[in-house]
Amino acid sequence: MLYRLGPWAPAFVLGLVAMLSAPTSPAVADTDLERKESPAESRTYLISPVQGAVVTSPVIVRFGLQGMGIAPAGIDKAGTGHHHLLIDTDLPALSLPIPNDAQHRHYGGGQTEAIIELPPGEHSLQLILGDERHIPHDPAVISEKILIQVQ
Repeated sequence: MLYRLGPWAPAFVLGLVAMLSAPTSPAVADTDLERKESPAESRTYLISPVQGAVVTSPVIVRFGLQGMGIAPAGIDKAGTGHHHLLIDTDLPALSLPIPNDAQHRHYGGGQTEAIIELPPGEHSLQLILGDERHIPHDPAVISEKILIQVQ
């Protein structure tokens, strides 16, 4: 089937190419963002698995939180946040949004557990709470990093 393009086509294509090749705005990572306050006694922790556990994949990871409440991403309510699970990585920058990738899992729906697939071997797991914008609180609410073995 043959389609006929009108006289607008060359200008449209040139505009599209210009738009796609234009420099993007500065990355959010270039500036620090305001961090929400967390109560001093607040803490997050892994309920399961525990340090040194030998597990099979998929792994059920249960999150704990004390001294704060859970609120979904996008909901701005003092004293709340949502979990992010760090897998085989170090802590992200605390003044920027937590990355969203295979090593930084977001649970912005307010989930308190996750089922994750991990290949056999040793893996580290750690939780960090983020505010409605996925930015860690001040002070950051971070669990201990644990090591597990996946068979």
